[in-house]
Amino acid sequence: MKALNLFLTAVYLSSIPLVAAETSPATKPNILVFISDDHGQLDSQAYGSTEVRTPNMAKLAAEGLKFTHAFTASPSCGPSRTAMLTGLWPARNGAERNHNPKRLEVPSLPTVLRGLGYEVAAIGKVAHNDWSKLYDFDFTEGPNGGISDSTGVAKFLTDRNPAKPLCLFVGTRHPHTPWSDDSVYEPASVKIPPTHVDTTVTREERAKYLTDISKSDALLGEVRALARERIPGETLFVYTADHGGAWPFGKWNLYDAGIRIPFIIAWPGHLMPATTSDAMVCWPDLIPTFIELAGGQVPAGIDGKSIAPILRGTATTHREQIFATHSGDGDFNVYPIRAVRTQNWKYIRNLHPEFQHHTHISRSNGPSGLVYWKTWLDAAKKDATAAETVNRYRTRPAEELYDLTVDPFERNNLAADPLHASRLAELRTDLDTWMKLQGDAQAVFGKPLMLGEPVTTITPGGAKKK
Repeated sequence: MKALNLFLTAVYLSSIPLVAAETSPATKPNILVFISDDHGQLDSQAYGSTEVRTPNMAKLAAEGLKFTHAFTASPSCGPSRTAMLTGLWPARNGAERNHNPKRLEVPSLPTVLRGLGYEVAAIGKVAHNDWSKLYDFDFTEGPNGGISDSTGVAKFLTDRNPAKPLCLFVGTRHPHTPWSDDSVYEPASVKIPPTHVDTTVTREERAKYLTDISKSDALLGEVRALARERIPGETLFVYTADHGGAWPFGKWNLYDAGIRIPFIIAWPGHLMPATTSDAMVCWPDLIPTFIELAGGQVPAGIDGKSIAPILRGTATTHREQIFATHSGDGDFNVYPIRAVRTQNWKYIRNLHPEFQHHTHISRSNGPSGLVYWKTWLDAAKKDATAAETVNRYRTRPAEELYDLTVDPFERNNLAADPLHASRLAELRTDLDTWMKLQGDAQAVFGKPLMLGEPVTTITPGGAKKK
């Protein structure tokens, strides 16, 4: 598999254009991508939420195209963003666990856009940590944790030379934890997902999470206004997020709450307003799409596939399956998972069901979900439903199979149901084949907690505590 990866990397390198394509700058659209941090698809007005206020996302959807089946490559910040910027899934780009950069020899897709004559810039959290320097951007500006205001975007757009077409990525920190204390939502009125335990503290924290989503939406509105005012020519504008919210069964998980993301594109004069697509797309497809729309050639050997045909109206479908991987996030989260999803079914493989499943939520003493997780543990002592939720979070079977048409929250595992044995076998084979092609070594990063071991918590940057 190592030899296969080296060959594919060589193919990829040889396909990167060294000069701009023949398409003239006047025909190349400006591109602006606004990225939220930890925002699940369903927590938006545009996707049917009636509790969170996201008028700018709703307006963007009203002016353009909303994808209902958009997914990230991995449900943690580093791997998902690296997959976007390389067009490769984590096993091939090297960023399998969170807080791990791509391998240095893996090429960067922004390089291709630069070769097509674009100025390519990243403001805020686009790559993870300070790894924007690995991606050949013309301009980068922090903070690496993501921006909370549009000051840097305004200055950049004012100061730049507009002679070149622009591809600008803007990454906010919202709604990443820690969530804001200045909540604008009433805890008693928030809706608790069926996969969560309804406690007073859960409601207080969810109100904070929704507040941060609204803050991201407000910043989206500011950036769109700046784009209209200060970017000459036509602009293709994208709103998306790196993965779902930092909640149990969300971030760090391959359930839809972790990998299904908002993905909305407005491109005046090219896309019909208020349209919806159920085509299956994923984050590695993003930059290959820009390359094709700019008249370039998408590098061979990458996993990403351009969705330009959908945007041009010449196709309505894209992928038959989406694959997703998660390998861990320090000792907080040592639980490698793989999954394949079709339009209506999901197969999940937990590579080590003998490990306890934990995340920052249940093991971190830092700004995390431990504040409400403790109330879930207390509720589980007295309530059977709460106990079932807690146990399902901590202990996973080797295989999970879900019929998403009737079970969108993935609560009824059909893997042991003989009525679905043939579908299970088919998806199992599909995942095996894909993992082999990816060169997936199924590595374990960090020290896991085995079933039956006492649970310890970890102070970020510090030692474990019982």
